[in-house]
Parts: sequence; structure tokens; C-alpha cells
Amino acid sequence: MKFIRTAWDVVKAHRRAYIVFNLLYYGLTVSAMIVVVFCPSVQASLTEAVEKAFTEGPLSSVGDAYGGGKIVMAMVLTFVVNLLLGSLLSITVPSLVIPFSGLLIGVYRAVLWGLILSPTSPEMRATLIPHGLTLIIEGQAYILVMLGAYIQGRAFLSPQTVGLTGHWRGYAAGVKRSIRLYALVIPMLAVAAIYEALEVILIIPKLVPK
Repeated sequence: MKFIRTAWDVVKAHRRAYIVFNLLYYGLTVSAMIVVVFCPSVQASLTEAVEKAFTEGPLSSVGDAYGGGKIVMAMVLTFVVNLLLGSLLSITVPSLVIPFSGLLIGVYRAVLWGLILSPTSPEMRATLIPHGLTLIIEGQAYILVMLGAYIQGRAFLSPQTVGLTGHWRGYAAGVKRSIRLYALVIPMLAVAAIYEALEVILIIPKLVPK
């Protein structure tokens, strides 16, 4: 609980940035959904690419778990992929090398979600309701990771924002704050993975019978 309280203190200390990232992330997702209504071919090509990614290559094990109805395996793999690939390696680590660079991946993911999940068909509209909760929880985790990248980059470039002098001291302090946020990110991704496996394997097939 101490780690969670400490992480929440970081969020409260950067409340304005946290609100901005929420508006940006979900706003981009909704905007992308609207764009697809006028250009549905974009969704079709992206959906085909995503399906291919989960049937071939390193993500095929995730696709196999979902396709085979292996709920526990799907939960574990979803959590691992979202934590390592979706958060650490895509947003946090790049931002440690080039300040703020990981934010571009976060923005890209928000747009991609909207393009792929836009309710352009009766089937998509049926699945959007249960899958919407996944988008909110998982999206919140990514927003926190983006907030951490922002805090880290800002502390490095302007160390006075964290009460320090010297860019490298600011860098170290920013990294600590960014890592602390994972005390909130990890449980959010865990909850999102559990729910996503359940809704994709058990709920959506009942809403959209084959």
C-alpha cells in the first residue's frame, strides 16, 4: 500500500498534466473512431494487419491462447505483453534515451485503438460495450506510463521542477518518479488483462455468434 500511496502522490503532484494526458489519449481514440466512419477502408486494412500479427511472429502465442479459449494463459500473456512491450519497452525506455520520445508511441496507440475499434458495423457496436471497459482500464495504465515519461523528461531538462539543480540529478529524480508510477500501472494492467481475457473469450462470442 505504501508504494501505491507514493505513486498516487506523484500523480497528485502533476494533476494538471495527468488531466491533459487523459483528455489527449481518450480524445484521440474517439476522434480516430469518427474518422473511420468516413473512411472505413482504413479499419479493414488495419484489422487485417492486427490479425496477421497475432497469428504469425512473436505474438502468435497470444492469439493461440485466445483462439483456443485458454483463459488463464490469455490473462498471463496479455499482462506480460502490455507491461513489457506496451509500457516499458515502448514508452518508458525510449524516453530514458530521448526525453519525451515514448509519448509518440502512446499517442500512436490511442489513434490505432480508435481506428481499429470504431463501431462501424453491428458486430463492432455489440463488442464495443464490453470492450470499452478494457479500453478505459488499459488506457489509464498507458496514460500513467506517459505521465511518467513526461515527468522524467521535464525533470531532466528543467531540474528545478523537482526542486533540484543539475540536469543529471534531475534525470535521476525523474526516473525514480516514473518508476514509482508502475505501482499503479501494474495492478491496472493486471485487472485489464483478466477482464480482457474473460470478455474476449466468454462474453463477445455470445454477443457476436459465428
